Amino acid sequence: MEENSLKPATVFECFAEVNKIPRPSMKEEKMIKFLVDFGNSLGLETVSDEVGNVIIRKPATPGMENRKMVVLQSHMDMVCEKNNDVDFDFQKDAIQTYIDGEWMKAKGTTLGADDGIGVAMEMAILKSNDIEHGPIECLFTRDEETGLTGAEGMKPGFMKGDMLVNLDSEDEGEIFVSCAGGCRTFVQLPYIPEVTPQGLFFFSLKIKGLNGGHSGDDIDKKRANANKLLARFLYQSQKKFDLRLADIQAGGLHNAIPREAACLCAVPMQDKEQIRIDWNLFAADVQDEYCVTEPTMEFILESEETATEVVDKASSTRLITALQALDNGVFAFCQDIELVETSSNLASIHLNRETKTIDINSSQRSSIYSARVNMANTIAAVFELAGAKVDIGEGYPGWKMNPKSEILKIAVEQYVKLFGRQPKVRGIHAGLECGLFSEKYPHLDMVSFGPTLRGVHSPDERLLIPTVEMVWKHLLAILKNIPSKD
Repeated sequence: MEENSLKPATVFECFAEVNKIPRPSMKEEKMIKFLVDFGNSLGLETVSDEVGNVIIRKPATPGMENRKMVVLQSHMDMVCEKNNDVDFDFQKDAIQTYIDGEWMKAKGTTLGADDGIGVAMEMAILKSNDIEHGPIECLFTRDEETGLTGAEGMKPGFMKGDMLVNLDSEDEGEIFVSCAGGCRTFVQLPYIPEVTPQGLFFFSLKIKGLNGGHSGDDIDKKRANANKLLARFLYQSQKKFDLRLADIQAGGLHNAIPREAACLCAVPMQDKEQIRIDWNLFAADVQDEYCVTEPTMEFILESEETATEVVDKASSTRLITALQALDNGVFAFCQDIELVETSSNLASIHLNRETKTIDINSSQRSSIYSARVNMANTIAAVFELAGAKVDIGEGYPGWKMNPKSEILKIAVEQYVKLFGRQPKVRGIHAGLECGLFSEKYPHLDMVSFGPTLRGVHSPDERLLIPTVEMVWKHLLAILKNIPSKD
């Protein structure tokens, strides 16, 4: 399959244009300008609000002026993750895509189909002159991935539509009607730098090659968390040796299950060979433990030059003990449906020499607000016992299902007509901007769907090409069948 033969051609052409534009979260200025210029070039009403969201309004095709207005919505930013051996600047370079069978992938980086393919579909509709639809608004929000600040900062009245289709879901054939709310927990554990004692063997530990994935959608797939694995080994080692911690840089984005973790440690010289033996035994045990979900994981121990300073023993002991005790992964499943209710993800651990703190970032999600608060408090309590400063962010709301949804009925009916089978109607444990929209636009009738993506929030992100055409046909059928205003 060649890229110039992909269908629908206009959608993939637009996606190629989108992937030329750097668009890291909170650094979407080039993308905002691109979208504003795009709307203006079509002669359409184009507005950008004070936080950087962009809306492009397109009038109805002749004869459909009295239909309810539909908002098509996707986010303009992307998760910027790359393999360590890849030279790539997300603020300057274009994403390099290639075809592997039925999948589209990127060369060593995230693909940006989350949610660039949604943006591309909206652009294709805006460019079209042969698609039947009532009045539409194409909304492009910024910073969905790191804080939902675009949706959060949007003022009531920016959107005028009656119904909304969110194009930010990752499983074709599934229509989402609710999502979890979430928050982040920020931890700062102070430490005292000490001059390195004599007679120590320094070594680095690296865990890599894990699948990672989305901290909401993939949290129940029994994948390993690199940060937790590293903490496991450090905990058992500090029980056995006079372990000294010199540095730790583990994990990355708050909404990604960590694929890699690394630290710099030391033990007395006489324990040099035993620490290697223990590491190899630990690696074998963990590889057996995750033989199904993590077949490509790697464990590396390398000798290092002596560091000039180490973390004081009391602080490193408290840190490692807290990381071992920390709850991570699925905490509870919903009582009424097969869906994760509450979870937590230990996202990153970074030693900061400037502030003399070890900074830890985690995220909590739940479809029940009180359960989310409890989960965040559970995480906070562990680190408070360790003497850390803890700040729990305000978070974002969940999206509750509307049992009388008119657009859901249309979406299901048209899917059955197109494909001869019922779509799955379900909730999602990941966060969607629909939760914030429902607070500011309580009348808005919403659904979410999209083509099949896998490996999102990691360099393994890939897009199942045939599902793009399926979602495109479904979307056009929905637009054609939107009812008239009352």
